[in-house]
Amino acid sequence: MAIFGNLSDRLAETLANLRTKGKLTASDVDGTVREIRRALLEADVALPVVKDFTAHVRERALGDEVNRALNPAQQVVQIVNDELIRILGGQVRRIEFAKQPPTVIMLAGLQGAGKTTLAGKLAKQLRADRHAPLLVAADLQRPNAVQQLQVVGEQADTHVFAPEPGNGVGDPVRVAKDAVKFARDKQYDVVIIDTAGRLGVDAELMKQASNIRKATNPDEVLFVIDAMIGQDAVATAKAFQEGVDFTGVVLSKLDGDARGGAALSVAQVTGKPIMFASTGEGLDDFEVFHPDRMASRILDMGDILTLIEQAQRAFDEDEARRVAEKLATEAFTLDDFLQQMQQLRKAGNLKKMMGMLPGMGQMKEALDNFDEREIARTEAIIQSMTPAERQNPKLLNGSRRARIARGCGRTVTDVNELVKRFDQAAKMMKTVARGGTPQIPGMGPVPGGYGRAKAAKAAKGKQKGKARSGNPAKAARQAIEQPTSTSAPTGAGFGAAAGGTGTGQPSEEELAQLQKFLGR
Repeated sequence: MAIFGNLSDRLAETLANLRTKGKLTASDVDGTVREIRRALLEADVALPVVKDFTAHVRERALGDEVNRALNPAQQVVQIVNDELIRILGGQVRRIEFAKQPPTVIMLAGLQGAGKTTLAGKLAKQLRADRHAPLLVAADLQRPNAVQQLQVVGEQADTHVFAPEPGNGVGDPVRVAKDAVKFARDKQYDVVIIDTAGRLGVDAELMKQASNIRKATNPDEVLFVIDAMIGQDAVATAKAFQEGVDFTGVVLSKLDGDARGGAALSVAQVTGKPIMFASTGEGLDDFEVFHPDRMASRILDMGDILTLIEQAQRAFDEDEARRVAEKLATEAFTLDDFLQQMQQLRKAGNLKKMMGMLPGMGQMKEALDNFDEREIARTEAIIQSMTPAERQNPKLLNGSRRARIARGCGRTVTDVNELVKRFDQAAKMMKTVARGGTPQIPGMGPVPGGYGRAKAAKAAKGKQKGKARSGNPAKAARQAIEQPTSTSAPTGAGFGAAAGGTGTGQPSEEELAQLQKFLGR
């Protein structure tokens, strides 16, 4: 599903209509700008932001830069992309850490915006970046808020400072102040303060948040806003800016049916940068906000860089290299197949990751039908086999397959399908090991194979030049930066990369084949 749903669809459709025109007239530009204005207003973008955005687009689209362009339609698309980046903040803004720890980060926002979950997500990311965060339970009014933060802290493997039980008991200002002293004494270098929210903006909320800010002097005050809040986003943001004066914005619930108004309005109206985006319920569904990448996703042009970064975090480069070197001399086994599946699952939400590919917004139905649970079912079947069967699948006769099916709660047909898919994967790996170009069944060749000679040389440390990474994402990037004679040309999107349509997006047949290959 494309981020911002209907807004993305409307903008992509409007701009696609331009591509059929060889030369743009003033009437064409005015019609396009009118459709963009309607799409933004329907997405609850603030009226001042809509006027500013469309005025800039129209001015540039009617200017000399488009009149002289070889492809005016593509130039207008680029202008819309540039203007989206501008109203989203333009630059990436990261946390500014204090010169003398601890760095104090205060979270503010309405009740239900997702502050408590966000605190856990931020803590987990900081721990991954080798910081020592401390979560502070300063929301002492919402029922069970302290307990919820403790659960989130346990999931994030982060200590929670919670001297008060909450549920209306305790002084949040004193708790926050004591937490900073505690962090300094115990050498925590980041303090994340979870504050109370309300169902609406009120004076009591602002006074309490302002008092916590005065008592702790935070380095960052992050305003957490629900991306689905719509027209209220601007008024709420302005109220918090006046009452608390936040330094950055976090957009939560971007995985919901968000119309986009909050994201496209808050940075422009408040002048404060969007720093993070929360895109799901899991603690890993959290990312630094990149205005350029978000603009690309809104226009359904994909977000390959974020996709590569997620893959790099998930795939074990040493393990991938070990498998590549093993293939130079040994056969691909079901144990290897299982490990590849498990690394694929660690990469995160596959449906969300596939949604970052260019053109996937036009294939919502096919993407929605993609069932990630099939990978778990595949793992269950393999784990029901004996070590000998995993090493030598030829042992899998009829009675063994029936036993495996009973052991994992699947049918013999499911086991047979898995063996068939494994045989296809093993043939692909054998082709890669011999230096050929592998083929995904029904989808054509995959560029950038890891040949037998290359694997053997890498194992002996004799490979000339910079070694190709065992990480699939990093290897793909190296193939682009340092193309070799065995590397196929890179495509604009998934279809080209997989040897399919090459049109910048996968066909429905290709997507179905990919799902079948991954475990359907």
